[in-house]
Amino acid sequence: MSDRLNVLKTYKLYVGGKFPRSESGRVYEVTTATSAAGAAGKGKWLANAPLASRKDARDAVVAARKAFGPWSGATAYNRGQILYRVAEMLEGRKEQFVREVAEAEGLSKSKAAVQVDAAIDRWVWYAGWTDKIAQVVGGGNPVAGPFFNLSTPEPTGVVVVLAPQESSFLGLVSVVAPVIATGNTAIVVTSEKSPLPALSLGEVLATSDLPGGVVNVLSGRTAEIATPLAAHQDVNAIDLAGADDVLAKELEIAAADNLKRVLRPQPVDYAETPGIERMTAFLETKTVWHPTGSLGASGSSY
Repeated sequence: MSDRLNVLKTYKLYVGGKFPRSESGRVYEVTTATSAAGAAGKGKWLANAPLASRKDARDAVVAARKAFGPWSGATAYNRGQILYRVAEMLEGRKEQFVREVAEAEGLSKSKAAVQVDAAIDRWVWYAGWTDKIAQVVGGGNPVAGPFFNLSTPEPTGVVVVLAPQESSFLGLVSVVAPVIATGNTAIVVTSEKSPLPALSLGEVLATSDLPGGVVNVLSGRTAEIATPLAAHQDVNAIDLAGADDVLAKELEIAAADNLKRVLRPQPVDYAETPGIERMTAFLETKTVWHPTGSLGASGSSY
C-alpha cells in the first residue's frame, strides 16, 4: 500500500454560527509547548490558526448582538438543557481535546485527561446553575409600605472574554460558560499561543443546540483583537482574564468610554470549584415596585 499524506486540519474562526476564514487572509503558526528545561526555540508545528482582524472583531459583535435577544429571552431551564447538551458532545470528543490540551500545555496525556474531565464537569456545573442563580441573587425585598418590591437579575448583554493564556481548556470553559449560562452572548478571544482547544470548542458549539452567535471565537494576537472590542460601543462588558497588566490597563481605559462592566484579571486556580462571581459579574439587577391590594373593578389582589 502506497504512503499517503495526512489531511491536515484547517482551523477557522467561529462567528455567527459559521466558520469564516479571517477576512485578512492571515494565519499564524501554532506550536507545541516547550518545557522550561527544553531546548531553546519553538516547539513542534501543530497547525496554522487564523489571525483575526478588526473587521472580524466587528463582525463578531454584530453576530453576538443579533443573538442576544433570543438567547436572553429563552427560559433559564432551556438554556440549561442546551448547555448540558454541549457537555454531552464534549464527552464524545474527549480524546481530541486531551490531545490538543496535552500539546498546548506540555502535559502528559494522563494529566491532560484530568484537565479535560474537569472542564466537562465544569460545563455541567454551570448548566445546572442556569435556573438557580436568580433565586440566589434575586428575591423579594422588605419595604415600609403597601408594596411588593422584587429584584430579578438580567443579563448585561454582549460580553468580550479574553481567555486565559495558560489554561487552554479548563480555564477557557471557566470563563465562557458562566457568561452564556446567565443569558449573555460572548465574543471569545482565544489564548494567543494555545488557540486550538478553543477553536475546536467552536466546532462542538456549532453542532450542538446552541444558537449561532451566542458564542463567537476569534484567534490571533490578543492585543490586536481586544483593543477594538474594548472600545466598541455595542459591547457591554469585558472579562480581562487573559490580559497582562499593561494590556488590561489599556483595555480598561478604552472600556470606560461607554461604561462597560470590566472584570479585572486576578489570580485564579481553575482546578478549584468556582463560586458564582463570574455569573454575577455580568448580571444587572432589575427592581420592580408593585402596589398590593385590589386593582380596579376586577378585584384582583397581589
